[in-house]
Amino acid sequence: MITLYIGYDSSNYGQELAFEVCKRSVLRFNKDINIIKLNKKDLQDKRIYLRTNDSDASTEFTYTRFLIPFLNSYEGYAIFCDSDFIWRCNLDNIKQYFNKLKAVSCVQHEYKKCNNNLKMDGLKQEWYPRKNWSSLMIFNCEHPDCKNLSINSIANQTPKWLHRMEWTTDNNIGSIPKTYNYLLGYYNDDEEPNAVHLTDGGPWHNDWYNNKIFKDDKYEIEWKRYLNDYEKDNLQDFLNK
Repeated sequence: MITLYIGYDSSNYGQELAFEVCKRSVLRFNKDINIIKLNKKDLQDKRIYLRTNDSDASTEFTYTRFLIPFLNSYEGYAIFCDSDFIWRCNLDNIKQYFNKLKAVSCVQHEYKKCNNNLKMDGLKQEWYPRKNWSSLMIFNCEHPDCKNLSINSIANQTPKWLHRMEWTTDNNIGSIPKTYNYLLGYYNDDEEPNAVHLTDGGPWHNDWYNNKIFKDDKYEIEWKRYLNDYEKDNLQDFLNK
């Protein structure tokens, strides 16, 4: 069974909805997936996540994602994705990119600048080498380099060391096709995405409707369909209590 860790941010309700939509999009194609909510508070309570607050962290899972090999007991494979993904395929398809020779595999994006200077939540948007590489990762948790991702290193190492994957070597980073981390607004070809990444924001942001890149986009319809299903289920659960 595939284990998928999805980033979770409790800082606002919109981010929580993004998590629920991502989860539902995965389960639509295969319910036999072990989905784990990467909850920062739980990890702090268990004294697993020890990093002090970082004003540069854009989400609560900015750094917790690198705990996954530890959380997986340095065994097997585990996948991480940001919460602003819409999955459009059976996640079993990604097993073909499990590679025992690589420590981590990801989509190796090559774009050179961001579409906007600010994110939709008002935080500064910065481009840096290997940006968004860490938004979808397949960890080969048994690889020796993954042992570098310890509780202490994640508490103390720099964002650069973590997100640019300096904890491993370049030849130990595998590649996944961009269709599995299709950056909306950055890739505009005719390829049908396996997973759409709303990296510059989504319908849970007030500014979504003012952004011409995403206006009347078909992925907004998909996102809202999952949201409507989630709200219906929540209402039914409430009525059944």
